Amino acid sequence: MESASEEGDQVVAEVTVIVPTYNERDNVAELVARTAAALAGRDTEILFVDDSTDDTALEVERVAADAPLPVRVIHREDNTGGLGGAVVVGLKAAASDLCIVMDGDLQHPPELLPSLLDRHDEGGADVVAASRYIGGGDTSGLGTAVRFGVSRAATWLTRAMFPIRLARSTDPMTGFFLVDRSRLDLDALRPQGFKILLEILARTDLRIAEVPMEFAERRHGTSKASLRQGATFIAHLARLRFGKMSLFAMIGVIGAVANLGIMWLLVEAGVPDIWAAIIGAEVTIIGNFLLQERFVFADMRTDARALGIRFASSFAFNNAEAALRIPVMALMASSWHISSVLATALSLIVAFFARFLFHSLVVYAPRRRRKADAAEEPSVDTAALRVIRAIDAEAMRPGEL
Repeated sequence: MESASEEGDQVVAEVTVIVPTYNERDNVAELVARTAAALAGRDTEILFVDDSTDDTALEVERVAADAPLPVRVIHREDNTGGLGGAVVVGLKAAASDLCIVMDGDLQHPPELLPSLLDRHDEGGADVVAASRYIGGGDTSGLGTAVRFGVSRAATWLTRAMFPIRLARSTDPMTGFFLVDRSRLDLDALRPQGFKILLEILARTDLRIAEVPMEFAERRHGTSKASLRQGATFIAHLARLRFGKMSLFAMIGVIGAVANLGIMWLLVEAGVPDIWAAIIGAEVTIIGNFLLQERFVFADMRTDARALGIRFASSFAFNNAEAALRIPVMALMASSWHISSVLATALSLIVAFFARFLFHSLVVYAPRRRRKADAAEEPSVDTAALRVIRAIDAEAMRPGEL
């Protein structure tokens, strides 16, 4: 659903203010009024991208009817990517390349909008972020000391993982920023959760400037922060920094620890060693598949084969790999005259790459590509290049030079 204050007319704006909302009905009228006052004299539109379960979208339409500037709303039935996904939808639909992203809870003061624009007009910046952590900034709106500590720790961790691209950013977690859309490859963004600015800065080499922000207290509604959002952030941060291969490896480590724990519990309960090992391995294989579905290959599931086929191929490959790896390890130890521990380590490294490539290129391969491969038998060179590109794309993206 999309509406505008001027039905049927193409909105043209100098700047688009993008406001992702989730059950922010009580804030809409005040946010529009304060934004209109702050940007009076500028050609401005406000674009709400709404994932609400209440009537926030209807309230936007009501306010838009009498607003002094164009106000539109896009209501998403499928809130893919969370708040970050809503922002990307807004960036694609904006009437201007100059976009300002801000929350709909009024913790981001609309009165700061002219400062963001003025700093951009000075030049030398593709992104202007409102920072809570530079001189003149304020974090009192975070509320408790615990929330402040979590916010600071997340900021330090993020800057440590991207020391080059975030060198000039004191608050990469802020949700209030200006960005020049023409400098972005919107199709390359893969947002998950709240931290869309981090996604933008990690995937794009941009010049960043900052202005201080006094982070206000929430007026209405409740905070969307949760342990689940925290877990999503950590997983997304790992994906941004190291690519899919790092998450695949992390899940493999978790699976190995779980395997040992299951075996120990079963042996302690009197189950024979061989059966304990088999049960532990099978439970781990299933658990790893579920985690990979959720955190590693979630963006590839839509174009891949059905869930049952994905599970069957993954389950079969992992069992075949496990059955083959042990005799290969024994052969390496005897033929190369190395310790069984070293042989096991080497076999596990080879097995890791084999599992990753099999899942990337086979289990989650797009159906369209499989049909093309069937129509045209690939040469050895083509297959080798595809493997090399897969390693490069998934293991090194986005990286830092």
